Amino acid sequence: MIFDKAYWTKVLKRILYFVFSILLLCIGFKLSVFYMPFLIAFIISLLIEPLIKKMMKNTRLTRKTSSIIIFIIVFGMILGSLVWGISTLFSEASNLLQGLNNYFDKAYILFQNFTNNFKFDGLKISDEILRLIQNSTDDVLSQIYEWARVFLNNLLSIITSIPEISIYFVITITALYLICVDKIYILDQLEHHLPRLWVKKLSNHLRELITSLGGYLKAEATLILVSFIISLIGLYILKFTGFNIEYPLLMAIFIGFVDALPILGSGTVMVPWAIISGLNGDLKLGIAIIILLIIMSIVRQFLEPRLVSKNIGVHPIFTLIAMYTGFKFIGVIGMLLGPILLIIIKNIYASLIDQGIVKTLLDKK
Repeated sequence: MIFDKAYWTKVLKRILYFVFSILLLCIGFKLSVFYMPFLIAFIISLLIEPLIKKMMKNTRLTRKTSSIIIFIIVFGMILGSLVWGISTLFSEASNLLQGLNNYFDKAYILFQNFTNNFKFDGLKISDEILRLIQNSTDDVLSQIYEWARVFLNNLLSIITSIPEISIYFVITITALYLICVDKIYILDQLEHHLPRLWVKKLSNHLRELITSLGGYLKAEATLILVSFIISLIGLYILKFTGFNIEYPLLMAIFIGFVDALPILGSGTVMVPWAIISGLNGDLKLGIAIIILLIIMSIVRQFLEPRLVSKNIGVHPIFTLIAMYTGFKFIGVIGMLLGPILLIIIKNIYASLIDQGIVKTLLDKK
C-alpha cells in the first residue's frame, strides 16, 4: 500500500484548521463572558440602532443628537425596570426562601395522599416497588428543594451585591452611550488598525451572523418578552383579584426563561402548576393558569410566523443535542447558550456543512 504523503498532509492541515477554528470560537465565548458588560451594550445598541436611524430620518437631526435622545429614553427604561425588579425580586426571593420548607412539606403530603388514595391493587404492584417509588420521590423532592434553596441564595447574594452591580451597570451604560454616539468612529478605527483582508472577512461574517443569528435572537427575545409581560400582567391580575399567587415576578421570570429554551415552552411550567393547584384543592387557580397559558399560546402562535424565520436550518434533534451538551458543560444556562452556539457554528461552517464535513476534510481535491 502506497502512502500518499501530499494527500495526508492536506487532510491534516484541513483538520487542524477546523480544530483551530473551533478553539478560537471557544476562546471568543470565554472572552464574551469576561467582557459581558460590553457585549450587553453591543446587543442593546443593535436593538436601538433602527430607532436612531428612524429619528435621524424623521427629524433630520445629527446622529449624535438622535443617539443621545434615544439613549436617555432607553436609560430611563432600564434604570426604572432595574430598581423595581431588584426590590421586588429581593422581597419575593426572601419570602420564598423562608417558606421553602412548608412548600416542600405540602408537596410531600400531596404525594402521600395520592399514593394512599390510588388503587394499586389492580396494577399488581408489590409493596417493595411501592416503597422504591416512594423513596425515589423523596429523593427527587429533596434534590428539587436543594436546587431551589441554592438558586434563591445565589439570587439574593447577587441582588445584595449592590457595589458590583453598580459597577457593571455603569460600565454597560457608558459603553452603550459610546457605541451609539461614536459608532462611525469605532468602525473607522477598526478599519484603520486591522488588515484590509481581515476587515473584509470579518465584516462579511458579522453581516451574515447579524442577519441570521441576530434576526433569530431578536425574534426570540421579542417572543420571550411578550410571554414574560403577559404572564407578569396575568399573574398580578390574578393576585389582585384574590387568587393565591404569592410570587408573580419570580414565576413570570421562570416562565420566560423556560419559554426561551428551544423545544420546551411555558407549558412546561404552567401545566404542572395548574395540575398541582387543582390537586391541592385550588381548582379555580388551576383553571385560571390554564386560561393564561392559552392566551400566551395564542399570542405566540400569532406572532411567531411573523417574527421567526423557519429557514434557520437546524433540526430539533440537533437543537436538543446542543441543549444537552450546554447543560453538561455549564449547567442550566448552557441549555440556552447551546442552541445559540450551534447556530453560530452552522453559520461559520455553512459551506463545509453543505458539502459534508467528513467528505470535505478527507476529499482528495
